[in-house]
Amino acid sequence: MSKKILIVDDSALVRKQLREMIESLNFEIDVAKNGKEAVEKACAEDFNVITMDINMPVMDGLTAVKEIMSANPTPILMISSLTSDDATTTIEAMELGAIDYIAKPGTMNVGKRENREEILEKVEAISKISKRQLKRKRARPALRERPNRVQEKSETTADSRDIKKVLLIGSSTGGPGLIEQICASLPASFSYPVCIVQHMPEQFTKAFATRLDRVSALTVHESSHNQELLPGNIYVARGGVHMHFAKKVSGKYVIREEKDINEQFFQPSVDEMYFSALKTFGGEKLIGVILTGIGDDGAKGLLAIKKAGGYTIGESEASATVYGMPKVAYDIGGVMEQLDFSKIVRKIATFK
Repeated sequence: MSKKILIVDDSALVRKQLREMIESLNFEIDVAKNGKEAVEKACAEDFNVITMDINMPVMDGLTAVKEIMSANPTPILMISSLTSDDATTTIEAMELGAIDYIAKPGTMNVGKRENREEILEKVEAISKISKRQLKRKRARPALRERPNRVQEKSETTADSRDIKKVLLIGSSTGGPGLIEQICASLPASFSYPVCIVQHMPEQFTKAFATRLDRVSALTVHESSHNQELLPGNIYVARGGVHMHFAKKVSGKYVIREEKDINEQFFQPSVDEMYFSALKTFGGEKLIGVILTGIGDDGAKGLLAIKKAGGYTIGESEASATVYGMPKVAYDIGGVMEQLDFSKIVRKIATFK
């Protein structure tokens, strides 16, 4: 039985472009011109994937995502332009249950590949997500913003020379909601710097870091060049550059931003973060975590951290939205402990 996809967009041109791309996957293709039509079709039959535009007449994409995920949970890819407003809305859609996003056809090339290849790869990957996985994702408790977070957070006098360990987290497709859960679970007393690479372009990482800061007891930053790495702070790698690290003559540790290192497909790259951290801090100071995602980014770096005496964790197939990155890491021997995501959250929150 062939898989079915619903393309939702008020632009006839975008619907045509997506249809022409997706025809190569041999999916049955249906279309909707607005969110209301999408909800009606998604409730009437089961689709393996829905691509969802954001700004549409009658009903917008955000409202449609909320209604579909409530009535008939379905893997949804948001169709987003690279604007700050769309980035913020897309992050919100992923909080409501959308799995990931794709750029509007023709608006973005990722690394050395064409936009078309990225779209097809994501459609193919999320079409494999089961209803059971989606229901489990929806069962996670909703996160509450912390309006008094600044008051809750005590002033710290620590600097980067006090770093005992560094927590490094890498994820891709299906990852933003998991990163949120981790950030929300960390206590204000958490004493390690947390460095996160989530595959996103620049406009998205800023919106993502802003969202994380609202739900976390710790201060969350979008990373910047020469920024000091402080204990008890969270750093989201800025889109479009790699997150590297360096030790200054003073003994302080800082973030360095680099571009086009080793012709990595993703910028930022999880492997680039892992390998730079290993070179800067040594293996014994590192805790490497790899979560859901397409491809193999992070697998080699995680293995190197493990071999150098660091501690490594990979998400299990049972809980991963897309068991790609953690699978490769596990298969090559880079994972010391493979856990369901809920256990990863509990384990991280108790690190001393």
